Amino acid sequence: MAERRLWIASPYFVPDEGILQALQLAAIRGGGSPDIAADETRCVFVWLASFAMLTELTHPNIHIHRFTGGFLHQKALLVDETFAAVGTANFDNRSFRLNFEITLAVSGSGFASDVTKMFESDFAESVQVGRDNYESRPFYFKTAAQAARLLAPIL
Repeated sequence: MAERRLWIASPYFVPDEGILQALQLAAIRGGGSPDIAADETRCVFVWLASFAMLTELTHPNIHIHRFTGGFLHQKALLVDETFAAVGTANFDNRSFRLNFEITLAVSGSGFASDVTKMFESDFAESVQVGRDNYESRPFYFKTAAQAARLLAPIL
């Protein structure tokens, strides 16, 4: 439903094919998607798999940021200026299918404005990455990232 922006923050950003396709479709429609993924994570496999995702999230309207201000533990979603969700669910299969996660979804510009400010603060401590950030890595890193990507359904 995003028309202008779709912002996602998740420390464990390893979306499944359905979420990848939804992000790609939102980008094609013009609902830009600056997403924040953690640069520091507690699971090296998730961190590696998230790099492999960069190859599939290449579109002019998709911007991936890596939070460099420590461990990003927030899980949030912002759609345009009117809808926001904050909770415990990461953007990974484990959160979506196995864990008992909870997310508060609020339709209203007041809450969305507060979440916008939170995102903008996090963007200030983030660096944008893209496919080249993956492609410029050594062969062994890319091999490890692709191997970790194979584990994505259970991460």
